[in-house]
Amino acid sequence: MGSVSWQRAIFILVFGLALVGCGSTPSVPATPIPATPIPATLAPATPVPAALAPATPVPAALAPTTEALPTPQLARPEEQAADLQLTSLLAARQRAIAQSLQQEPPILLLDLPAEDPRARSQQLAIADPAFIRYVREEGGGRPLRSEIFGVYPWRASDTSAATARCTGERCYRVEMYNYALNLTTVAAVDLEEARVVEVVLYPDSQPELPPALAELAVQIALASPQVRQAVGDSPGEALMATTKTALKNTTCEHSNHLCVAPTILLEDRRWALWAIVDLTAAQLVGIQWTHVGASSGQWPERPTEDQLRKQVVFAQYCQQANTVEQDGWKVPYIITSSDGLEIFDVTFAGKPVLDSAKLVDWHVQYSQSEGFGYNDGIGCPMFSSSAVVAVEGPHLEALPSAAGFALVQDFYHPLWPQPCNYRYQQRYEFFSDGSFRVVALNLGRGCGIDGVYRPVVRIDLASRAPGGQQLSEWDGQQWQLWGAEGWRLQDGSTPYTVEGYQLQVTDRTGAGYFLEPGRGQFGDGGRGDNAFVYVTVARPGEGDADMPTLGSCCGEGHRQGPEQFMEPSAEALAGQDLLLWYVPQQENDERPGQEYCWADFVWTDGLYVPTGFPCAAGPRFVPVGP
Repeated sequence: MGSVSWQRAIFILVFGLALVGCGSTPSVPATPIPATPIPATLAPATPVPAALAPATPVPAALAPTTEALPTPQLARPEEQAADLQLTSLLAARQRAIAQSLQQEPPILLLDLPAEDPRARSQQLAIADPAFIRYVREEGGGRPLRSEIFGVYPWRASDTSAATARCTGERCYRVEMYNYALNLTTVAAVDLEEARVVEVVLYPDSQPELPPALAELAVQIALASPQVRQAVGDSPGEALMATTKTALKNTTCEHSNHLCVAPTILLEDRRWALWAIVDLTAAQLVGIQWTHVGASSGQWPERPTEDQLRKQVVFAQYCQQANTVEQDGWKVPYIITSSDGLEIFDVTFAGKPVLDSAKLVDWHVQYSQSEGFGYNDGIGCPMFSSSAVVAVEGPHLEALPSAAGFALVQDFYHPLWPQPCNYRYQQRYEFFSDGSFRVVALNLGRGCGIDGVYRPVVRIDLASRAPGGQQLSEWDGQQWQLWGAEGWRLQDGSTPYTVEGYQLQVTDRTGAGYFLEPGRGQFGDGGRGDNAFVYVTVARPGEGDADMPTLGSCCGEGHRQGPEQFMEPSAEALAGQDLLLWYVPQQENDERPGQEYCWADFVWTDGLYVPTGFPCAAGPRFVPVGP
């Protein structure tokens, strides 16, 4: 299963996960869900074959892009030095970092008003020994550069067993990043008791960026000779400045440094320039290019309207849990800070089905050879740095033939479907026979025509009886029991039962679920999931509360994030509560008549209508046993 950094080995051995808690968000009475989809069109789920497509010529503006891109460049730090000296924000930041390393504890703090409860929360956190344990070398040695990235009012999706008494007025979440160890530390601070009630470590992870760091990344990018030469003195707005990235053969590879990619559109050429900025080293490491394809329409900005919507969504769906009860199902749900729409404590006919299901990250890769892209978070529109947020609440849809219902949540950029604007959707489908499906949809448009999208889905199946769960895999003849944590890639050689099942998870009574992966059989236009499936032992701090970025956007092979929970050595599964991590792989397609994972303005009755061509992926779970 590969190796792990020495830091993580030390954390597991010494820290022992003693500081983390577990649990689920408390349920509340059922609340009606308004059906308010955004004003856009979804293309038919089943793609139209090119030979059957209407004989309407494609406008020249929509023709596929074939012009060769400029050559990618790696930056030379010596060329940037003089220009970066003119970047006032960087100079001030370097002075603040130097000063922070001389103070005790050696942490760069947020500048907050003294009367602000966030300031008191920050002070309580940095006074806690567990929170500051790794801000110096082991044994109290030299300081390791650390920074408070955010202090947020408590969110219901942050709740664990240790923080069950927390509310938005009582508790705050303090997030710290250690640049030297690539470590995120999160504290739950109870102001009423004036103490830290929980500390969680996330090795090889990075929290969401504060606005000042995003601004710094843009300044570094625009001050570099490579970027100025490419876009001139009037580059326009830099998009995606808070979204983390990676780039092969640089310090940003595998996301070992904190790297982001301010992206500038050159609409006349249908190109996007990616300025890969290493915020750990405070320098540009290179520029990359992608084709963004053609676009025929223009989506007007709605800042005032969107802001009002965001406030409603935050109050009704982020600050509190809601519940839908229908067709024998009881489904509590909440929009998390950056893990999308989470459902939890789900039951069918009064029996437990799911402890939790949510979408932790979208990994978006635009070049297999160069290895660059984005880590997109989806979640709440306020007190969250998710790249793509909810501007409407969830809604219900009836499934065909009265087979059940779907709980649906949209996350989108306000200018979708223009280039470098994204739209994602989650669907939880609940069937009258007790089966259910967890679905992730990408509706483009993205920053390139060659994107590979990998949603990281966390699924915690409930157990009806104590004693843990077991997982078995179909080998073509019979079910084979797994003894330890591991992963599988669903590909052309994967065997399935006659019903299409790949795995089954059961408890000691034999009750549980078959896992049926997507192979294009669900009638939603999906072309097959090609999914990595991971099975790990459920441990506190491994996704029970809202998670920071998990893994790299552009990890090779199975290194998509969940593998870190089975390192440095795989744990035995016997008698344990198990977690499933499901990571499909979807490639976009801009070809007329074959669009997939794509979006555009489509001519309809004399108008250009924003239209998505979704790619859907996700497994169905079918009951097994008594």
